[in-house]
Amino acid sequence: MRFSIAVIPLVLFAALAGVFLLNIDKDASVVPSVLIDKPAPEFSLPPLPGRDKGLSRADLTKGEVSVLNVFASWCVPCRAEHPLIKRLSREAAVPVYGLNYKEKDPEDGVKWLAELGDPYAAVGMDLSGRTGIDFGVYGVPETFIIDGTGQIRYKHVGPVTVEVLEKVLLPKIAELKG
Repeated sequence: MRFSIAVIPLVLFAALAGVFLLNIDKDASVVPSVLIDKPAPEFSLPPLPGRDKGLSRADLTKGEVSVLNVFASWCVPCRAEHPLIKRLSREAAVPVYGLNYKEKDPEDGVKWLAELGDPYAAVGMDLSGRTGIDFGVYGVPETFIIDGTGQIRYKHVGPVTVEVLEKVLLPKIAELKG
């Protein structure tokens, strides 16, 4: 009896160690999404204060590849990736849309873009986070590549880095543009 009680923790430890070893070289920023190759959810978001145009699913179904970047002014990694989102907007030659996620004050998003620059073709305010939930957002920042029919083709979780931009996002966009 004592032998089996002593063996159980060792077996559990060995099983957990095996699971960790199998996943040790996997990229943590790659989070499987059930929405890949599925239509982007229906949504219609109001614009930032002082702007005329918000953002809706119709913007993502205009027949061209587009990028949807989920950001917030309170998000430190969003600030770090923002220069790369501006670069993505210039180099990819596709519309980059912003989903301003759960701002406490809508003016915070306006001030943030005024300070850092605005790479977005349009920005929708998702104050409740409902649209983010529909997109399966785990946290900000997240970036989606969407084809011209509105199908989500790629999702990046976490801040865009130079490596992600150059080795993943730009090639994926070029591939989808054909």
